[in-house]
Amino acid sequence: MTSPLRRFLERSGPVTFTVIAGLAGFSAYFAMYAFRKPFSAATFTDVPGWNLAVDYKIALVLAQVLGYALSKLIGIKVISELDPARRSLAFVGLILLAWLALIAFAIIPAPWNVAAMFFNGLPLGMIWGLVFGYMEGRRTSEVLGAILCASFILSSGAVKTVGKLLMSVWHISPFWMPAAAGAVFFPIVLLSVTALSALPPPSALDESARVRRAPMNSAARAAFLKDFGLGIALLVISYVMTTALRDFRDNFAAELWTNLGYGNGAAIFTASEVPVAAIALLVLGLIIVIKDNKRALLVIHSVILAGLGLLGGSTLAFQAGLIGPISWMIISGAGLYMAYTPFNAMLFDRLIAVSGRIGTAGFLIYLADASGYAGSCALLIWRNFALPSLPWLQVYITSIYATCLLGGLLVAGAAVYFQRRGPAAQPA
Repeated sequence: MTSPLRRFLERSGPVTFTVIAGLAGFSAYFAMYAFRKPFSAATFTDVPGWNLAVDYKIALVLAQVLGYALSKLIGIKVISELDPARRSLAFVGLILLAWLALIAFAIIPAPWNVAAMFFNGLPLGMIWGLVFGYMEGRRTSEVLGAILCASFILSSGAVKTVGKLLMSVWHISPFWMPAAAGAVFFPIVLLSVTALSALPPPSALDESARVRRAPMNSAARAAFLKDFGLGIALLVISYVMTTALRDFRDNFAAELWTNLGYGNGAAIFTASEVPVAAIALLVLGLIIVIKDNKRALLVIHSVILAGLGLLGGSTLAFQAGLIGPISWMIISGAGLYMAYTPFNAMLFDRLIAVSGRIGTAGFLIYLADASGYAGSCALLIWRNFALPSLPWLQVYITSIYATCLLGGLLVAGAAVYFQRRGPAAQPA
C-alpha cells in the first residue's frame, strides 16, 4: 500500500519535494554520524592496559577507518547492484550493527576493544550509498546532494559536541560515551528512514535530463571504466589526498583546537563548522542552474580547484599572521569541503549524465571512497611512525600544502580529459 507521504510527494511541486527529500536525507546521514564520530571528542590519554607503540586514539581511528574502507570496497558491488526496495531495511540493520559494536567497545577492556571500532566502521561505510541512492538522477540532484553533504559537515562537529557534553555534564566515561550518543539519535534514524522510503523514484523528466538510474552489474562497471578510466583515475588520486586531509581534520579536531589554544570548549566543534557548511554548499548547490551536463561537470572541476586554492591560500595567510586561528579553520575548512564534497554527490552524478550510460553514481562514489580511505589510513600511519613528535597542527599544515599542489594538478588534468571527451557509445 502506498503511504500518505508518497501520495503527497507524487502530487507536490519540485520545491516541496526537494525540501522534504533533502531534510530526510540530511537527517538520516546526520544521525549516522552519531554512531561514528562522537568517540573522537575524547582524547583517551593514559588508557589502562594500553602499552603498544601506536597512540591509542590513532589505533581507534585507524581501526574504524579500516572497517570503513573495507565497507567502501564491498560497496562498489553491493551498492551498485542493490535493489532500491531494500535500502531502508539495510539502513536500519547496518546502524544497529554499528551500535552493538560501540557497546562492545565499552564492555571489552583495552587493547582488545580496538577491534570493536573496526566492526563499528564496517557497516557504516554503506550508509552514504544507501541515502544518496534516493537523491541521484533527479533534476534537483545538486540541491539534494548539497543538503545531504551539509549533514556530514555539520554533524561531525555536532555529535562531537554531544559527546563532549555527555562526558562533562552527565559524567559518562569516554568508553560508554559513543554508545550513549548513538542511543540519543535512534529516533531520528527511524523517522528519517521512514521518510526516505516514501520518496517516489525519479520521474520521466528527471530521466530525460540526467539519464535513467539502475543497478550496474560487473560487466557494466567494467565497460564504464574502460571508456572513462583515465579521467576517473586522475580524480580518484586527488580524492585520496583530500579524503585523508578531511579525515585527519575531522578525527583530530580536539587535538588541533588544543594546539590552537581552544581545547576547553565543547561548542567550538559545532560553531566552527556551521559557516564551513554554508560557504561550501551554497557554491555547490548553485550548480543546479547549469542545465548542460558537460558544462556543469567542468564547472564542478573548477569549484574543486577553487577550494584547493582557498585551502592553501588561507593557510599561508594564517602562518603569516594575517588571519587568526578561528578564521583560518573556517576559511580553510570551507576550501577543503569545496574540494572534497563534489566527489560524494554532484561530480559523479553529472558524470553519469555526461556518459549517456544507464547506471548509478553510487558505483563511482564507492570506487573513489574505497581508495580515499586507504589514503586516510596511510596518513595516520605516517603521522604515528614517521612524525611521532611533530605537533598535530604541523602535520595538518604540511599535508594541506601537499594536497593543494598535487591534487590541483590532478584535477586540472581530469578537467582537460573530460573537456575533450564526448559520451561513450552504449555497449551492445
